Parts: sequence; structure tokens; C-alpha cells
Amino acid sequence: MAIVATVAAAALSLLGTGVAAAGTGPIPRGTSSTSAGKAGTEAGNPSSTAAQTAGVCSDAYQIGTTSYVYRGTDQIASVKQFYSPSCKQNYGYVWVWQSFLDKNITFDLTVGVWSYDRNSLVGKRTVFGTHSQEFWGNAANTITECTSGYGQIYITNEPNYEVRTDKRCA
Repeated sequence: MAIVATVAAAALSLLGTGVAAAGTGPIPRGTSSTSAGKAGTEAGNPSSTAAQTAGVCSDAYQIGTTSYVYRGTDQIASVKQFYSPSCKQNYGYVWVWQSFLDKNITFDLTVGVWSYDRNSLVGKRTVFGTHSQEFWGNAANTITECTSGYGQIYITNEPNYEVRTDKRCA
């Protein structure tokens, strides 16, 4: 049976009464994407070709933790949530690991921002029959809501592999 796991849900529970706020705090140091140019990266490059095609604002940076998608015991993708201060939007991000892509398995992928306030996926983008590596969701106007980055991989005749990042609230 496939194991779908998230990493870091417990981290916020250890903070007691506080819940991380979406889009708050300083921009993390060392997050400049200029050295990556238009290439995608596991860390997420808002200047990549895929990000620009999705309309991601170039100042977007990761908020919260990274979660991982597992197929059995194999880690096959990472999921993140990004925030753009200039556009005041959140974005979901999924990076599929090369070790999984090397298996040449066709999959469908959905990425977006899960809104706990709406109990729905916002900024949803779905790609069918792909072998790609980098996926950005559409802009999600959710910065005043409790959110998580969301990613789901579907392989024919297998269960959905889905994960959310840590919950962040405005």
C-alpha cells in the first residue's frame, strides 16, 4: 500500500498558540534566483521558464516548510508554498525528483494552494499525461487566509499521492 507522508506538520504544533502567518516576516536571505536564470530548481525559481509561463511574480519566495510525496518508500516529489510581496499572491509548487522521472512513468499532476478558510484548492493547475519536473500553481488570492501548498500526483491504477505543506494563517 502506498504511503503518503508529510513532513513538518508537528513543527507548528510545537509552537503553542502561534501559527505561522502567510506572507509575513522578512524575505529569507540567500533566496535570490538570479544565479539559476530561467532554469527550474528543486528550491523553486520564480524566474524559471515554467514559473513565468504560470504568471508567478518574480519576487516570490518560499513560506513554510517543504513536504514530500512518497510512492511506497520512494520519495518522488517535493511540495512548497510561495508568497509574492509585490503581487500579494500565494503559489503552490511541486518539483518531481529525477529518480522518479527516470522510470519514464506518465502521470497527472495537480498543484495549488489549499485554503482552510474555503475548504478548497485555490490557484489550481492540473497537467495531464506528463513527464515534466517543475510545476507552479496559478496565483492564489489567499494571503488573508489559512493555507498550505498542495501537490497531487496520479498514476493510472495507483492511488492518488497527495500532500500539503504546513498550515500558515494570516
